[in-house]
Amino acid sequence: QGVKLSWTTASEQNNLGFEVQRSVAGGSFNKIAFVDGHGTTNAPQSYSYVDASAAAKASYRLKQIDRDGKFTYSQTVEVNGTGAASSFGLGQNYPNPFNPATSIQYHIPVSGSVSLKVYDMLGKEVAVLVNGVRPAGENTASFNAATLPSGMYFYTLRAANFTATKKMMLVK
Repeated sequence: QGVKLSWTTASEQNNLGFEVQRSVAGGSFNKIAFVDGHGTTNAPQSYSYVDASAAAKASYRLKQIDRDGKFTYSQTVEVNGTGAASSFGLGQNYPNPFNPATSIQYHIPVSGSVSLKVYDMLGKEVAVLVNGVRPAGENTASFNAATLPSGMYFYTLRAANFTATKKMMLVK
């Protein structure tokens, strides 16, 4: 038994790694493990860690540390008595490249307000795919770019304190 924490990065720059931190019963966060990063890469990377000594109710967060000592914290994820941890996630659109339509999958651990928007290379918003409350779990949004020119586009998911952006290619 235990709790399995899984996370992915879209890309990394000078990433030394991740300090896994746990808080029990609302206490302070303590380091329980360190997971090595992949340095600098443009490829998505997947990571996981199993906390074998997990409490029935605990909170987890990651401290991402760069090689120069700078760091940032992830959002906090709570684990309930079932030991089931969930996280936010944004999948790569499929198909990619696409013409004229594609699908984008995303995961949210709890029902809540979600925004999924598409931007062109200049940062101009060209489509709003989702803007409202969505149920917990896997969700899919469709994007039809029939009226847009060929090129690179970005899509950004915002939900709670989570934000993720990925790119996609429209080829006509």
